[in-house]
Amino acid sequence: MTEKTQVGIIGTGNIAPAYVKWSRTFSNIDVVACADVDEARAQAFAKEYALRALSVAGLLADPQIEIVINLTIPKVHAEVSMAILAAGKHVYSEKPLAATRGDGKRILAAADAAGLRVGCAPDTVLGGGIQTCRKLIDDGAIGDVVAATGFMGYHGPDGWHPNPYIFFQRGAGPMLDMGPYYLTTLVTLIGGITKVSSIGHISFPVRTAGHESIRGEEVPVEVPTHMTGALQFANGAVGTLTTTFDVWEHKQPIIEIYGSDGTLRVPDPNTFGGEVELWQPATKSWRTVPLMFSDNVGRGMGVADMAAAIRDGRPHRASGALAYHVLDAMLAFEDSSESERHVLLNSTVERPAALGMDERF
Repeated sequence: MTEKTQVGIIGTGNIAPAYVKWSRTFSNIDVVACADVDEARAQAFAKEYALRALSVAGLLADPQIEIVINLTIPKVHAEVSMAILAAGKHVYSEKPLAATRGDGKRILAAADAAGLRVGCAPDTVLGGGIQTCRKLIDDGAIGDVVAATGFMGYHGPDGWHPNPYIFFQRGAGPMLDMGPYYLTTLVTLIGGITKVSSIGHISFPVRTAGHESIRGEEVPVEVPTHMTGALQFANGAVGTLTTTFDVWEHKQPIIEIYGSDGTLRVPDPNTFGGEVELWQPATKSWRTVPLMFSDNVGRGMGVADMAAAIRDGRPHRASGALAYHVLDAMLAFEDSSESERHVLLNSTVERPAALGMDERF
């Protein structure tokens, strides 16, 4: 049996438990240590999940750790990822890759120069739901893809999150917070994006925190909380995408892909499973398609795939190049809204390889 790749985590906040829990279900990686700028929090987290608690410097200096998962707040993703690479370790970052294109490019350039890998969430596209959609598209179930739509909307994390401030600062907002799930899914299913045109708006300049620990505190808003626009894909297909923290409820489709020979309803891209529905002219009705891949996976699948790819010498799927292209597209939404013009993307990316039917980690 191949020795497991040892993994460390920097940042022990809200998403960290899911990474530890699910990473332990994969046969090729082993999360062994954690660190946080709040060392007391790291100690408590380590005790709860049977990890070694280290300082950030200590974790980066540990020669046994090959991959470090960066779960820090969005505005310091780039700084922490650069430190991980400087320590000679592969980095897998929570989304977004960075807050600016310049920082994203710096991360990729540093990794390339050092011969290291950059991975980035979301890895939900490797789950059974979206991989089943990918196989249906690749097998021609809806013909040629001609259009797509996506909608992410709720009233924002200010009502429930213990630290909602980060979601309304530069480097976040609904587009940079939730957009990665939708855009990574669209690129995985359709291909790269070439052009964006959008409008954004701050509907409520100040939010009120609802979490019991900070209930009633004011949360200032720095970024658009409603962003809607159109995008064009390299294959000629067109799409629409809305991400908003400004609606209470909706009945919009989460993601639909429209083809020359049918329509595909894609499950929530913030999950690994979900229901896949297919409409075809022959039946003129919707039918649920059983998942062709396991949905019993979770956060960390991208790390496991990256560890396997390092060992096998192949590209990994939740790659830095894909994350940078998604970042480029998300910032193009902001740029287009501010400039009131179409924005052409400078980055390109190929669709990541589909999962093999018998591929396991």
